[in-house]
Amino acid sequence: MDASSVISDIMDEMGITGATGASVLKPTIAGSTMVGPALTVRNIVQREHVYETARGHVNRMAEFEAHNLALPGDVVVIDGVAGISNMGGISAQTGKRQGEVGAIVQGGVRDVGHSRRVGYPIWATEITPVTGKWRIETIEINGDIQIAGVRVSPGDIVVADETGVCFIPLERAPEVLARALEKASSETRKCDAIDAGVSVADLPTNA
Repeated sequence: MDASSVISDIMDEMGITGATGASVLKPTIAGSTMVGPALTVRNIVQREHVYETARGHVNRMAEFEAHNLALPGDVVVIDGVAGISNMGGISAQTGKRQGEVGAIVQGGVRDVGHSRRVGYPIWATEITPVTGKWRIETIEINGDIQIAGVRVSPGDIVVADETGVCFIPLERAPEVLARALEKASSETRKCDAIDAGVSVADLPTNA
């Protein structure tokens, strides 16, 4: 099982909501896995018309300030705007340089080839060439946000892979991790038994 599947099961058992499938938050780099604390960003649509803001070069996006605040190992998590890019290639390259392990974006991203080339994985709901720099305003960094119906707080642990994304409340993370390791070990033993030719009836059951 992928890490997100194991953790999703454990979160169900513990009564924690926080798993979203990769059909919603789609990975831009196949085979990528990342784990790290959330650094949150909240974007809204600028009030002014895009033609006015573009003509005046009015850019109110502030994910670069999030990159400036990021510590090595952080995951930038953006509650963004649909149909518009909330993160582009230069932003991804900056995040990579800052030591971030990747990003989660509810909303659009662009320059996917650029972020792939620099090895910065992004899980996003949309891909679009439409720039956000004349359309988006960042109104909060490191506040509580909502991603795919899940509340995410700064510092919550993000686990993402090809199957999906899990947001683990920071205060519950140690217990989730301990139980997930036990479950993963049990799954490994079952897989080993399958490879060893153990009959289906005699395969070990999962706790």
